[in-house]
Order: sequence, then C-alpha cells, then structure tokens
Amino acid sequence: MTLPVVWRPPHPYVPGQTARHPEDLFDRFKDVRVNDPLPSLAASMAWAAGQAFLRDGYFWEAHEVLEALWLACPPNGAERVSVQAAIQLANAGLKARMGRSGAALRLLEIARALSVEARARGGDPVLVLAPADWERIERKVRLAE
Repeated sequence: MTLPVVWRPPHPYVPGQTARHPEDLFDRFKDVRVNDPLPSLAASMAWAAGQAFLRDGYFWEAHEVLEALWLACPPNGAERVSVQAAIQLANAGLKARMGRSGAALRLLEIARALSVEARARGGDPVLVLAPADWERIERKVRLAE
C-alpha cells in the first residue's frame, strides 16, 4: 500500500531539545472515532500520518496521532494491541533520540512483545506496520545506543 504524502512539521519535537509544537497542530490527522469500522480505521489519515511520521523519524508526532487511533480501536482487539506496538516503537525512537538508550531498548522490547501479542489475538491485524518500516525504525533505535 502506498501512503499518501503527509505534511510534516518544521522539525521533530524532542523534549528538552527542540520547541514543542502548538497543542492543536495535529488535530487534522485525528479523523477517527470509537466504533469506526476497521476498514475505516485502516484507511484513516491518522493511520497514514502515524506511519509516515514514524517512518520519517517524527517519533513524538507519530505517538500523538497514533494515540487517537489506538483510542478508536476496539478494546482488547488485535488492532488496538498492534497500534499500541507502533506507539511503543515511536516511544523507543524518541528515547533513542534523547540519548536514553536504556529506555529505548526497553521500549523496543515492549513494542516487539505487543506486536507478537497482536498477532496471537487476531491472526493478521489490519493495522500493522510494514516489516521494512519496523526494521528501519528498529535500526535507528539501535544506532542510537
């Protein structure tokens, strides 16, 4: 699946290192609601933007957008756990960028475990990161060690 081109903010936000973005800057990407059907969630701007931000190293921004998607996913479902894995992967990337490699590696392990759990709950969740994107982000986290 080809992701649409998604706008990027002027810089990735890194606490203590860069200026924080305005509070409502990412609201345009949070186009999901509780009880939206899974195909709608998978086709949402929240999912496309979250993946694009994550892939391009905008880790805080990815978390901000993916959290709205996570809240919209059915409770206890594979998709919710899969999105949680992506959020933890974003957290790992952010911690790595902040120079907190120990925290980054712990979050990376949590993200991996959640990804395995998501597959165990639902076979093949609809909301799952492409393996190549996951590996690229994991490499970025490991390079920050």
